[in-house]
Amino acid sequence: MLVGIMTLLREALAGAERDYTTVPVGRAVIFLAVPMVLEMTMEATFAITDVFWVSRLGVDAVATVGLTEAVLTLLYALAGGLGIATTAVVSRRIGEGQPARAVTAAVQAIILGLAISAVIGVPGALLGGDILRLMGGSESVAATGAGYASVVFGSSVTVVLIFLVNAAFRGAGDAALAMRVLWLANGINLVLDPCLIFGWGPFPEMGVTGAAVATALGRGIGVAYQFRVLARGAGRIRVRRADIAVRLREIGLILRLAVGGTLQNLIATASWIALVRIVGAFGSAAVAGYTIAIRIIVFALLPSWGLSGSAATMMGQNLGAGRPDRAERAVWIAGSYNVVFLLAVAVVFVAGARPLVGFFSHDPEVLAYGIESLRWVAYGYGFYGLGMVLVQAFNGAGDTTTPTVMNFGCYWLFQIPLAYVLAFTLEWGARGVFVAVPVAESLLTVVAVLTFRQGRWKTRQV
Repeated sequence: MLVGIMTLLREALAGAERDYTTVPVGRAVIFLAVPMVLEMTMEATFAITDVFWVSRLGVDAVATVGLTEAVLTLLYALAGGLGIATTAVVSRRIGEGQPARAVTAAVQAIILGLAISAVIGVPGALLGGDILRLMGGSESVAATGAGYASVVFGSSVTVVLIFLVNAAFRGAGDAALAMRVLWLANGINLVLDPCLIFGWGPFPEMGVTGAAVATALGRGIGVAYQFRVLARGAGRIRVRRADIAVRLREIGLILRLAVGGTLQNLIATASWIALVRIVGAFGSAAVAGYTIAIRIIVFALLPSWGLSGSAATMMGQNLGAGRPDRAERAVWIAGSYNVVFLLAVAVVFVAGARPLVGFFSHDPEVLAYGIESLRWVAYGYGFYGLGMVLVQAFNGAGDTTTPTVMNFGCYWLFQIPLAYVLAFTLEWGARGVFVAVPVAESLLTVVAVLTFRQGRWKTRQV
């Protein structure tokens, strides 16, 4: 039994080319999920390590990271929307047996990504401190974090391209390639982070700004590796010089799908920003505690997003091959794996909230907020596990509208008002925000299950 599991894991990490429309469904999900989970695990590890080092600089530094990333999630939403579209189109073309059109889709996504990152990166780099003030940061936070915010926003291109190229790799079934890219990028981040923050060895002491520089360098090297892989054709997608051209028809298709993907991400992101803004009304300690808790939460949820990604790839490729039955089975299998995993994590988070949060801060007020936030959000983990997979399944099918509508109803029409009422009207304070998160996410999962069972995604054309 153990030998068989180890063999399966080695095969998944090897990244050999497979036909995911014929491999047994359970094995196919594992082959895709293992590298995707490990890819996201490295991302989660870096997020935790980053805030660990930054927390040594004080509450203002942690608040800087929290407020900056609250805004940066808008960029993640745009890149994620393009990534959703890229995965949907590339996976469908691979399933249809049209690899050349898959390459075309990947190139057009990269062109769009470059344009978007230029529009966002330049003003963001110039207005770092002002953005922190706009988010409710104090003058001390703005003074401490202006350099950090400017570097983070100015390196937007690396964020976008990491998203998009890895989305193309996953859609093609090259999940192991995407894993290696993120391990390289974040491995460099992990090494440079403390060196540039504290000035270890020959490196300059840059404080919280050093964390941003380390991230930009790591991601930049990751993007360079992605382009090298694309040029050499190490996976299913090989970009030749003749492929580098603007194809308006393909751009139109990607944009059509990306609009829905971006809107669903923006809705969720704007909701999260609103929650951070509400928490900010209760002071820097509340923001810092919430930021630490969210980083710990992301540590578990990012691997789960990796597992959810396997459902998206299976959905796209098998619908392209005319096998919706396999696509549906893959979704329920991935969903069951995710639920089991996150329930186990929830037990750890609820029982061990104090030492987990205490690892990042010993400030009594920050500690109290972080513990309470972590526990409340963890109560909804079982629902998150299934909901995340179902949302990615819709996206993989090319139906980005359904998750958008669900997000709008569950986040904007329900979560934000609920958080505001609990926090201010009922005077629960920051706890009102913490409680609103699992309630809204659980509602989203129930709606997603009911909608998925209707089966309209089976006839979706891309």
